[in-house]
Amino acid sequence: MSDTIHLSITLPAGPAAIYAAWLDAEAHSAFTGAQATGEAGVGGQFTAWDGYIAGTTIELDPGRRIVQRWRTTEFPPESPDSLLEITFEPVKDGTTLTLHHSELPEGSGPVYEKGWIDFYFTPMREYFRAKRGRPRQGAL
Repeated sequence: MSDTIHLSITLPAGPAAIYAAWLDAEAHSAFTGAQATGEAGVGGQFTAWDGYIAGTTIELDPGRRIVQRWRTTEFPPESPDSLLEITFEPVKDGTTLTLHHSELPEGSGPVYEKGWIDFYFTPMREYFRAKRGRPRQGAL
């Protein structure tokens, strides 16, 4: 049996901006505070958190949905890659990002749930809040 996580957060940015940042290695590194690499496209491989996370993007619906095969260095060698689906829904003050992470190794769900909150959701909220507060180019 595998574990599944379902989490949501509302971020102060539009769906297109959050979607693009997730897939862009430089922006992903900036909002997590750890090195990310990757190819933004279906079939593109990526890493995050200095190589702790690795995977492949398997589906993209620009600005709306990302589906990736995903694993960490802590997965048992016999465990298959997990399935990560991220959706982006526009709301009044930004975007609700919903994360559905399934096929995690049995018993690991609570650890990864805490990790998503501490190492993604919290820094993403600050990253997009800071970006929103920056003056636009050409603004006086």
